[in-house]
Amino acid sequence: MAEIWTRLNNDERRLVVENMEVHTFKKNQLIYAEGDEPEFLWVLLKGKVKKTKEGVGGRVQILRLIRPVQYFGYRAFFAQEAYVSSASAFEPSMLGAVPLTLVRDMISNNNSLAWFFIQELSRNLGGSDTRIVNLTQKHIRGRLAEALIVLLDNYGYEDDGATLKIYMAREDLANLSNMTTSNAIRTLSTFVTERLVVVDGRRIKIINEAQLRKISKYG
Repeated sequence: MAEIWTRLNNDERRLVVENMEVHTFKKNQLIYAEGDEPEFLWVLLKGKVKKTKEGVGGRVQILRLIRPVQYFGYRAFFAQEAYVSSASAFEPSMLGAVPLTLVRDMISNNNSLAWFFIQELSRNLGGSDTRIVNLTQKHIRGRLAEALIVLLDNYGYEDDGATLKIYMAREDLANLSNMTTSNAIRTLSTFVTERLVVVDGRRIKIINEAQLRKISKYG
């Protein structure tokens, strides 16, 4: 809660501590579903979370990856609507939940906190606009390379400085890249042949990060 914490006075901090609940989620467990009414400002304390939306034919698109310590689940409340996407745990995760009614009341009396959410929403909107263009205009190679770079930028490397610090099922990789699972598998195999990555089950080791970034940018 560090970013928000610095914007609160002592009374507001006390209210957050008194009202925040801590929840644990198993791998793939749903946090909230599309159509649910928003109740909480969620903050990821430990683990990894994905935001998803079901599209045509039941295909799932991963919209955004959440890393510690990021906030999510509040846009729909501010828009006075139900959730238009779902959130679930990528791996066993711990999350804090603060009632959005409390957040709303604090925003009414705290301009700094209001600006925090305005900035967060603006950054997320800009990122979404860029991602829409990338997912619809890039070729398959560019989309998969971008997905791997997104994973790297969000979660980093293991201690070996090469293996992505997240284990991805091929279906999840496809959902992040806006392609079919078969295309994701085929393109990933091509990257292996080109010595860009090494794949061991769900573990992906980046061999040539610079070239992957180039493919992601121009693919």
